[in-house]
Amino acid sequence: MTDIWFRTGEATVLAAEGQFTDAMPEILIGSVRGPAGQAFASMMGQVAGHTRMFVIRDLNQMVRPATMMTSKVTIPSAAYVELLGGVVQAAIGDAIVDCLAEGILPKDQADELCMIVMVWLDPRCPEDPNLDLKDLYRTNHEAMKIAIERALTGKPTADELIANRKSVKHYALDGVVEY
Repeated sequence: MTDIWFRTGEATVLAAEGQFTDAMPEILIGSVRGPAGQAFASMMGQVAGHTRMFVIRDLNQMVRPATMMTSKVTIPSAAYVELLGGVVQAAIGDAIVDCLAEGILPKDQADELCMIVMVWLDPRCPEDPNLDLKDLYRTNHEAMKIAIERALTGKPTADELIANRKSVKHYALDGVVEY
């Protein structure tokens, strides 16, 4: 049985110049027998505009730990669904398997854990004629690996947050709050 009951993590990886492919996964990792497992099971139904799906790497290749993903924004089109359930889902799935291979995720607990991933996919992506699918993969793969590592290592710590309280400011606060 795992001692990983309820861990959270997030990461932001910015797009290449001229792209809308920023990735910002927010994740919950925990035991299938605990609150994370209960939340995971409750996501088995669908909600209009916020499709939920198991993370797979390809047909018949569902990842372990079992992972459910959903969009942070209301899905606007079939083209959006294709990107979300295609390149984005594959990048997230590959990141999870890479975390298993690299020992970030405990392989011996792969069937005892589950994950929920809230995914950001900019609604402009499906409409962008210059969309770089390689960059969409890169940002989502990298951000997912970082989010998993942060969740399992408790980063940032309370001490780190306190230490950078006056040196790190949310971008939306520029011109709003001075430190």
